[in-house]
Amino acid sequence: MTGLADQAWFRDPALGRILALLSADGGEGRVVGGAVRNSLMGLPVNDVDIATTLRPEAVMERAAAAGIKAVPTGLEHGTVTLVIDGKPFEVTTLRTDVETDGRHAKVAFSTDWRADAERRDLTINALYADAEGEVVDLVGGLADIETRNIRFIGDAARRIAEDQLRILRFFRFFAYYGSGRPDAEGLKACSAARSKLTTLSAERVWSELRKLLGAGDPGRALLWMRQVAVLTEILPESERWGIDAIPSLITTEKALGWTPDPLLRLAAIVPPDAARMEALAARLKLSNAEAAYLKAWAMAAPVNDDMSSAAFERLLYRNGADGITTRLKLALAVARGKAESDFDEMARSARLIKLLDRAMEWKKPQFPLNGGDVISAGIASGPRVGELLAGLENQWVEENFVSDRAALLARLQERVQ
Repeated sequence: MTGLADQAWFRDPALGRILALLSADGGEGRVVGGAVRNSLMGLPVNDVDIATTLRPEAVMERAAAAGIKAVPTGLEHGTVTLVIDGKPFEVTTLRTDVETDGRHAKVAFSTDWRADAERRDLTINALYADAEGEVVDLVGGLADIETRNIRFIGDAARRIAEDQLRILRFFRFFAYYGSGRPDAEGLKACSAARSKLTTLSAERVWSELRKLLGAGDPGRALLWMRQVAVLTEILPESERWGIDAIPSLITTEKALGWTPDPLLRLAAIVPPDAARMEALAARLKLSNAEAAYLKAWAMAAPVNDDMSSAAFERLLYRNGADGITTRLKLALAVARGKAESDFDEMARSARLIKLLDRAMEWKKPQFPLNGGDVISAGIASGPRVGELLAGLENQWVEENFVSDRAALLARLQERVQ
């Protein structure tokens, strides 16, 4: 049998204590899901989730008797979070689905490990490890781990009908863990049910898409999503713009050590149109910060890669660095993608890198004057104050910020006389 007993995360005394607690007196607890999957794939293990035959009330009673903090984080779904030394472990009672509508499920608690496994989405997510660390595979997940095959448990169409978000989860897990071509039955089922994605909450759709875009290389997953029209369903803005920029962007990220940024990757596959980005942000219910990122990028002024340092500084001051930084990163990715066969693009890449470095380090200069200075110079409150201030600021920017406060005050006096 396959075992995890030698893994450092599994030897955690806190985990051992919880598994022993759940597995005493006729009960049983097993680690389930991501921790088992990642460990078998040689990937880092972060969260450790546990499944148990005990009902949530019994879990809380045993925890209380053992002096372990228990938080009822989802009793209706059978979930209790046990906390030892500040470290949380989600413990969920085995379940079977009583009723599903594609978005929500009514569940019944169970002691049947196979039934619990078969209600899950993908085979690689339905592996258990018992208290001794032995892996229990009831759905063929070990073979799929070996081949990096992302496959629905049982009938793919049925799994999707239970929860349409599984369409996006299929591609997200392919982006992180899959290899080769996606499972044919899974692709077919996702394509057939893609229209159902519109019935899901925008928050759930964006959460899955953001996670997918955050994968080390989401390019293959995005390609297959586009092939079966799933990407168009959730991101119609990408239909005409395409995903051709993704491969060179991923290569550039790796070469330059950029942290994967879902929003930058999103910007690579949608058009830089402010109105459409505003509509996209509203439809997917992006956060204010995410919406501002896309708006800044879409509205940023074009950057001429051979512009002078002084001109670039003025551009940054008038437009802000955020949107211009995004534009430069995308332009650099395109240029680097062509640089191997084009000397001009190689030179352009070098210029873009210099501009990008400058933009990322840029601190906006503080204009030395304010409205109070104009009023003190004898101008009554009103539109004239703003007009004078704007004119002086514009001249200050055109001169590349060299005039100090004294010089600007003198210039102000000249204008008000």
